[in-house]
Amino acid sequence: MLVDSHCHLDRLKLDQFGGDLDAVLDLARGRGVGKFLCVGISLENVDRVVELAGRYGDVVCSVGVHPLDVDSGLADVDGLIQLAQRPKVVALGETGLDYYYSTETKEVQQQSFVAHLQAAGRAGLPVIVHTRDAREDTIELIREHGSREHAGVLHCFTESWDMARAALDLNYYISLSGIVTFKNAGELRDVARKLPLDRLLVETDSPYLAPVPYRGKPNIPGYVREVAEFVAELRGMSFEQLAEITTGNFYRLFPRAA
Repeated sequence: MLVDSHCHLDRLKLDQFGGDLDAVLDLARGRGVGKFLCVGISLENVDRVVELAGRYGDVVCSVGVHPLDVDSGLADVDGLIQLAQRPKVVALGETGLDYYYSTETKEVQQQSFVAHLQAAGRAGLPVIVHTRDAREDTIELIREHGSREHAGVLHCFTESWDMARAALDLNYYISLSGIVTFKNAGELRDVARKLPLDRLLVETDSPYLAPVPYRGKPNIPGYVREVAEFVAELRGMSFEQLAEITTGNFYRLFPRAA
């Protein structure tokens, strides 16, 4: 069995499926995907991701404010802890820092990230972290405010091995998306080969970043299989082995998903 450890089911492009989310999920299930983590990005879509998780037995969700959505509203530590009590919420996030698209909101992003880290520690939940062009600040804030016991994951990882190693030292997991299949992702593939197998996850981040051979098209959860097959080949192991390992890692990081 495979897990899509990071997807946005409320944002999927459903035109080719007649607007039917069930058809998209059934396609993924037919390709061996047995669990989906639907990730929240703002206070505005909390109800939607919780509703989707409640509708399907194999869907769980997270709640949080993406660093590029901080202008839409922030939650403080107590507010995030309250959101974490919603049904089938298994993590806080995605949160983190993105200085590539926005440096104007840097301080607000940091404030929001710290709140998520502190709330997760108090709630006993892992954190789903988005990071781009903010390596030093991301690691430093996790080190200062995060929980080693519950930790979290750097999702859709595209950074250096040095950053991956720093996150691993803080008990974090690393999740690889379809980006690892892109022709220009040589450095990321080197990271993928070096990662300890017991800290590795795979994801789609759908509807974004479809893997080869679907690059440029809307991504769907079923394409996590292409990510897993590619990483397995990089690692010189079978797809079945990688699927089993990453699924076990998922449930170890997100025990509420079981």
